[in-house]
Amino acid sequence: MAESAKMVDLQLTLKPFYQRAAEAEERLSRLEATLNNKEDARNEENTKVINDLQSKLKAANAEIVSEKEKIRTLTEENAKLQYRLIHLARSLKEANLKLEQATAHEQLQRMKL
Repeated sequence: MAESAKMVDLQLTLKPFYQRAAEAEERLSRLEATLNNKEDARNEENTKVINDLQSKLKAANAEIVSEKEKIRTLTEENAKLQYRLIHLARSLKEANLKLEQATAHEQLQRMKL
C-alpha cells in the first residue's frame, strides 16, 4: 500500500506538469497551424506574382516578335528606296549632262552665226 500511496502522490505531483505539457502541445499545434496558413498565403501570393510575371514576359516576347517583323519590313523598304535613289541620281546626272551638251552645242551654233 505504501507503494500505491507513493504512486498516487507521484501522480498528483506530476499532474500539473502533464497539464502544462498538454497546454504547451495545444499552443504549439495552434502556432503550427497559423504558420502553415501564413505559408499557404505566401505560396499563393508567390504563385500570383509568378503568373503575373509570366504573362508580362509572354506579352514582351510577342512585342519583340512584332518589332522584329517591323524592322525586317522597314529594312526591305529602305533597300528598295536606296535602289531607287541610286537610279534617280544616275538619271539626273545623265539628264544634266545632256542638258549641258545641248546648251554647249546651242552656244556653239550661235557663235557660228
